[in-house]
Order: sequence, then structure tokens, then C-alpha cells
Amino acid sequence: MPSYDSSRARFRLADRHIAVFAHLVDGQTPPEELWESLVELQRIGLVGEEGELAPVLRELLGAIAEPLVMISVEVTGAHGPVEHGVAVGQEAVISYDGWPGEEESEFVSIEPSTLVWELARKVNLHRGEPWTEEPAVTWIATTMAALDAAFVAVDAADGDEEAVRAAVRTALATADPELTGPGLDRLLDLVLALNATWRVTTAWDGDHEGERTAMVRALAVWDCGPEGYWIREQPEEPIVSGQVGPDSALVVALTTPGQVWDRVTDLLPDKEDLFLSEDSPEARG
Repeated sequence: MPSYDSSRARFRLADRHIAVFAHLVDGQTPPEELWESLVELQRIGLVGEEGELAPVLRELLGAIAEPLVMISVEVTGAHGPVEHGVAVGQEAVISYDGWPGEEESEFVSIEPSTLVWELARKVNLHRGEPWTEEPAVTWIATTMAALDAAFVAVDAADGDEEAVRAAVRTALATADPELTGPGLDRLLDLVLALNATWRVTTAWDGDHEGERTAMVRALAVWDCGPEGYWIREQPEEPIVSGQVGPDSALVVALTTPGQVWDRVTDLLPDKEDLFLSEDSPEARG
């Protein structure tokens, strides 16, 4: 069920509720399959009897309907994938958080100056302990097939920690015979320590020689807990559906939390990167 918390101006909404708003903003009657969602929104006062939208929705719908920048945050952990994101509008910045197994996401307005902090929170970026010495292995190259085989082995393993390690080692070595020695040991440790993988993607209409051009930047990271953060260099982001297969190269590189912060910051476009209409507030200065 959708809900609205007036004390913090936050909403809990599912995609189907956002779809209702989209139809109403366009002056359309939502289709029959969305009627139940419409009634739910009317019950909590976000939509009136004649389809009028509550004033408290202005910032939320303005940012979602006409975003300057859309940021998608995909996090996959022990409970499966969860979608988060941020819509940067002309008058407000709306952040939303999903929850494993839940239909609704929480939407809330944030201060633009806190955007990078908000993204760091979504991916659970922590400072961590500084290295006392340079790790022996900071770069690993293998294939996606080897990684898939390792995950299958983890899911199928039944026994103590040593039995699980042995099963994953065998799976990696079988899938990629060229992966040996310290590299094999290091990847084995990463797979077993993996807390989550995440990807942040930013998209906006850019200005290329005076023409509107779709622009995308993305970053993929492994959060391996005590084994640190590893940036996935290959397959290189952004990737599209069907682009990656079992034979695709997989390359991950160890990085520091500070470097991850910088890479996340670099995903955000500067004002001059945006295609702005002449009558927009940003274009007017």
C-alpha cells in the first residue's frame, strides 16, 4: 500500500503508482489495470475524486517527469537485486530507496549539495581501514564463465568453510585454466568475501556542438568487505543487454574507498554538460 509521511515529506510508492501519476499528469484516465492503484492513492489523499493531484506531489512529480539527470543504483546482495536512484529536477532532487522483497520504494527530497553523500549511502560506501602495505595482488583477469562457475559452486556447496573453499577453487580452475597461483587465491577470497556488487549509472541530455545528445556514465564495483573495494574494469560500463556472455573478459582492480568516492563524483555531469532550454532556470543562471 502507498503511504505519505507529512512530518518528513516522504512517500512510499510502487512503479504502478508512478504510472498512475504519469497518466494523470498527461490529462489521461489511467487504464483499467491501474484502477486499484488509483483507488489506493485516493484513499490516502494523494489523488482527488476527479483525478486531481495533491499539491504535496509537485516536487516529486516535477523531478520524475522532467529530470535533468537520472541516476540508477543497482545493488545485488544476499537478498537479490534492489533498485535505488535519484532524479535531479529543475526545482528539486528526489532520492528513492528500494527494499528487498518489497514492491514500494521510499521517495524523499534531498538537498542538492548532499547528492554524492546520498549515493555513497545507497551503496554502503565506508572509509574502511587503510592499507598497512600494498597488497600482493591488486588486479585480476579471468572470464565471466569462471565467475559464474564460482557462484554456482558457492550455492551448491554443503559443508564447512574449507569444503566451500575447495569447491570454489575447483570451479574457478576448471572454468579458467589460465587463472593460477596468487591470482586464483585472490579471486577465491573475493568471491567468498563478497558482500554485494553495485552499479551506478547516470544519464542526461547532453549538449554536443549545440545538439541534444543522450549521455551515459556508469561505474561497477564489488564490495568485498575485509578484502576491500574492487572496480570492475571489464566488462566496461555502461553495458547493454546481450553484450556480455560467458567468454567475455572479467577484470577487477583493487581500489580505495576514497578513489571510489572520486569515481562516483565523476559520474555526475557539470552544468555545462547539460542540454538546457533557454527558458529553464539553470540556463538563465
